[in-house]
Amino acid sequence: MWGILIGIISGALMSIQGVFNSEVTKQSSIWLAAAFVQISAFAVCVAAWFVTGREGAVADLWRVQPKYMLLGGMLGAFITYTVIQAMNQCGPARAVVFIVTAQLIVAYVIELMGIFGVEKQPFEWRKMIGLAVIVAGIFTFKWK
Repeated sequence: MWGILIGIISGALMSIQGVFNSEVTKQSSIWLAAAFVQISAFAVCVAAWFVTGREGAVADLWRVQPKYMLLGGMLGAFITYTVIQAMNQCGPARAVVFIVTAQLIVAYVIELMGIFGVEKQPFEWRKMIGLAVIVAGIFTFKWK
């Protein structure tokens, strides 16, 4: 139950953040806005780490295996950039429809193939039908 609630909060925060970041971009530039987002996120994370008891040592990061897992922050920069661009080009609602649909499709492929250390899951028609309904929903949502 907590996972569902946290997921809902995460989705809501992503939508709000996308709108905020788009406005900052309009008044500055895309890479400056993306950099500010990353820097301010870094500051919040470091502060939270100090406040919550400093679980884990910074050196633990260098022991992470496989090393490519450390690229999450770099992906975050491109996520910020692409969300801002999508919000500016499509508007918040349409952008989120495309973003969430892509997240679901890619996440399902990762599960099916067992990529990046995720436990491989069997193919399920009901999940494929769910994805098809979501894709059909895009056309309905986009329809003018």
